[in-house]
Amino acid sequence: MNKTLILIFIFSQLLSFGQEKKITETSEEKKPITVTESAPIFHGCDEIDQSNSVNCFKQKMAEHVIKNMRYPTVAKQKKIQGRILVTFLINYEGVVENIVAKSPEDCKDCEILEKEAIRIISLLPKFKPGMQKGKPVKVKYTQPITFKL
Repeated sequence: MNKTLILIFIFSQLLSFGQEKKITETSEEKKPITVTESAPIFHGCDEIDQSNSVNCFKQKMAEHVIKNMRYPTVAKQKKIQGRILVTFLINYEGVVENIVAKSPEDCKDCEILEKEAIRIISLLPKFKPGMQKGKPVKVKYTQPITFKL
């Protein structure tokens, strides 16, 4: 079962658009910009060149989700499955905030999975913040988390 979860998660990462679609906000202007000079960095990805940092981020995110996922008992009992999209900000200090989870409209009782997805993302460690023009910026991410029995 763990191998299936890992494969599904890795596959969903390949389809994920969250890393390529960065929306940031400068601390002075508060206007969204489309590209950061330096994206937030997971600890452990600090020494990797920028061209490989996105892959390192995805790998560390996948490891975090797998390590911290606890499939809710009620969801198992009701056989609830689904792909939850979690949106969050990595703020100026590298802290995760504003976590929002959405499930497909046709997913009955997926609120249970949404709560677990929020819990998983809330456990993310502090990041090295994204930078724009030498200043830290907020960066928005979308991370899919697939729950499959």
